[in-house]
Amino acid sequence: MDKFVKKIGANHGGSDEWYTPKSAVKPILQFLNPHSVIWCPFDTKESNYVKVLSKAGHKVIHTHISEGKDFFKCNVKSHIDYIISNPPYSLRNKIYERLYNLDIPFAMLFNSNGLFDSKPRIELTAKYGAELLYLYPRVNFISESRSSYMPPFQSVYLCHNVLPDKLMFHIIGRIVESEDCK
Repeated sequence: MDKFVKKIGANHGGSDEWYTPKSAVKPILQFLNPHSVIWCPFDTKESNYVKVLSKAGHKVIHTHISEGKDFFKCNVKSHIDYIISNPPYSLRNKIYERLYNLDIPFAMLFNSNGLFDSKPRIELTAKYGAELLYLYPRVNFISESRSSYMPPFQSVYLCHNVLPDKLMFHIIGRIVESEDCK
């Protein structure tokens, strides 16, 4: 794993290998159909996505590039209900394109900064639509060495065909719908 992290860091100016705490995985659970089949394409069996989703009764298929399973080359099984993960931010354009082309409901945890600041991302979002679930407070991610990192940005689930509303907020154990903020 260390070699993989160093390789990513060398290619992208920093490591994309940050782990999501359970507290950031749990907010998406309430929007999933029971006993769903979920693909976590950027996760190992140690991932909190795999652990939390499995514990909630879902069948979880996990793949990770460190295990030779590249998200962009994986053949997707015919019955996947959702794709859920915290993907490498440096590959957002390619990830958006692949997700929308797969046409499977998804929830990807991204940073809110730059979410739609590229022409390819905004064109895909305009064409296919999106839902956003903002998390508060900011997510305290964990690195390979288990040191934590509180980023200077809010985290948001970019979703497609998952949330009941286009804009929602998760605030310390409860959901606030966008209409509550009017």
